[in-house]
Amino acid sequence: MNESTQQTDIPHRRSFFGRIAAASALGLFGLANTVRAQTAPADGPDWPGVLKTRHKQVFDIYDINGGFPLGFVNNFLTPNQSATAVLIFRHQGLPYGLNSAMWAKYRVGETFKINDPETKASAVKNPWFEPNPGVFPNPEVALDRLIAKGAVIGVCGVALRGQSRRLAQNAGVSPDDAFKEIAANLLPGASVVLSGTWAVNRAQEAGCTYCSGGG
Repeated sequence: MNESTQQTDIPHRRSFFGRIAAASALGLFGLANTVRAQTAPADGPDWPGVLKTRHKQVFDIYDINGGFPLGFVNNFLTPNQSATAVLIFRHQGLPYGLNSAMWAKYRVGETFKINDPETKASAVKNPWFEPNPGVFPNPEVALDRLIAKGAVIGVCGVALRGQSRRLAQNAGVSPDDAFKEIAANLLPGASVVLSGTWAVNRAQEAGCTYCSGGG
């Protein structure tokens, strides 16, 4: 997407993201009833909010990379008793943030050439959310497990609009309708953010160290 397109989309995205943020603010998850983060509006300057744990890291997930980015997240959380992971799904990593209904309707696996590790065929659901037992050698890499450990998730609004245009034809809908539906069907607690790079910056300003989750 070029610079002029991004600038044209910003006013529309700001108003829409305000509604999305209000409707899908991140629930407070944590171990031992610990409040891990106080979330801020996805279109506000203070996202991701106050991260109250000692160790904080943002994972810049701009590619699927065979599922390895989720392993990076788990490897960070496991040895740290007080830690928060902020996951940014942007660019080619966007599919991680979509629920299984969107994967099925918009043929995400086929379009992004992502195979389900269980069926070995094009994925018709999000393979990393609530996988069946035994699919992954380490079940803790599953997105539902990471969310339960307090992961804060941001989905790039620029990538969402661009990829919605790409996916719309798979469902026979307009790009705008695809954008609205997909943005309303993210993983539990995920927020649409103004852009992935914006979110990476805000997470670092909130005290996160940086980890690349690309290819």
